[in-house]
Amino acid sequence: MLKLINAGLGRTGTTSLQVALEKLGFGACFHMFDIVGSEERLAQWEKIVCDGQPADWTAVFDGYTSAVDGPCALYYPDIAAAFPDAKIMLTVRDPDSWYRSTYDTLYQFAVRGARNPAPPGSRPARMGRLTNTLVWQGLFEGRFEDKAFAIDVYRRHNQRVIDTVGADNLLVWDVTQGWEPLCAFLGVPSPRGEDFPHVNDTASMLKVIRGMGGGAG
Repeated sequence: MLKLINAGLGRTGTTSLQVALEKLGFGACFHMFDIVGSEERLAQWEKIVCDGQPADWTAVFDGYTSAVDGPCALYYPDIAAAFPDAKIMLTVRDPDSWYRSTYDTLYQFAVRGARNPAPPGSRPARMGRLTNTLVWQGLFEGRFEDKAFAIDVYRRHNQRVIDTVGADNLLVWDVTQGWEPLCAFLGVPSPRGEDFPHVNDTASMLKVIRGMGGGAG
C-alpha cells in the first residue's frame, strides 16, 4: 500500500529520495530501476505505457510503500486516485541544471539506443520502446534537444502538479533542503547527525554510460 508518491521528473534527486525514504521506514520504494531489473515489472509497464491497457495499480505496487521516478511521475494522478491516503511530493531543481543533467545522462541512453539499436524483442530494446513512448516521444514530443521547449515542458509539469494536488497534501522539495522539510511532511523524526544521501549524480551516471560504450555526447 503506497503511503507516498513522488510526481517529480527524473534527475530531480529521485534516487537520493528513494534512499532517504527507505531509511525513514517508507520502503520498499519503487523506482525506474525496479523496471530495468525485473522482467515481470517491465511487462506490466509495457502493457500500461505502450499498449494503453488499464492498470491494476494495487498489483503494480504490491510490496511497495512509496514510489518515485520514472513512470510514476507521469501517472501520478491515476496512482493517487488508487491510493487516496498517500501523500504527494514534487521534487524540483533549477530548470537549467535539470536540463543539463538530463541531457548529459538519461538522454544519452536514448541517443545511444538510436545509434546502436538493440536486437528486436531484447530487454534493452523493450526498455528503449518504453522510455521513448513515455518520455522522449511522449512527454517531450521528440523535441528534447530543444532546450527552451524541454524546460517549458518541465515547468508546466511541475505547475500542473501544484495546481492539481491539494496544498495540505503536497510537499514541493529540493534535495538540497535535506531531512527537515521531508521528515516534517512525513511526520517522522529527522535522523540525528546523518547527512542526507546524495547518490546517482551526473558523474556517476556518465561512468555507467561510458562503460556501456555510450559516450556523453
